[in-house]
Parts: sequence; structure tokens; C-alpha cells
Amino acid sequence: MVEKAMVVGLESGQEARPIAVLVQIASKYESTVYIISGNKKVNAKSIMGMMGIGIISGESVTVVTEGSDEAEAAEEIAKYLQA
Repeated sequence: MVEKAMVVGLESGQEARPIAVLVQIASKYESTVYIISGNKKVNAKSIMGMMGIGIISGESVTVVTEGSDEAEAAEEIAKYLQA
């Protein structure tokens, strides 16, 4: 399992397009991928879940990945969220 804490740098925050891209990135990997924000833990491969979590630019989140390609998944998602 890989856990990466970071500050969200996405300019658009919770708008649909950046969240859809995040879901597409997470869905490329076999590993399970979760985003933790406060007391919410959401499957990053779920568009509805990600829209509901309400992450915004400047917020601290943790990406948790587990599986055969967990390191790659965590790295790419972290790069995207911090962009």
C-alpha cells in the first residue's frame, strides 16, 4: 500500500472536467485508488464519489493505492492533483 499526502493544486477544484480526468487516470490502473479528504474516503475510480467529496484547490488530501501497480498509480495521481 502506498499513501501520499499532498495539497491539491488544481485551479478548477471540483468542476466536472478536472474530476473526470482524475477518474480516467485512476481507472487506468489495476490497483484500488482512494482519495481521503478530512473524514471522507472515496474510490477515485467513481465519478459520482469524486464529485461528492468536494476537493478544492489548496486542500490537503491523501492518495491511497493498493495493488500490483500501486506506486505508478500514486505517482501519476499525485502529479495530476498537484498540477
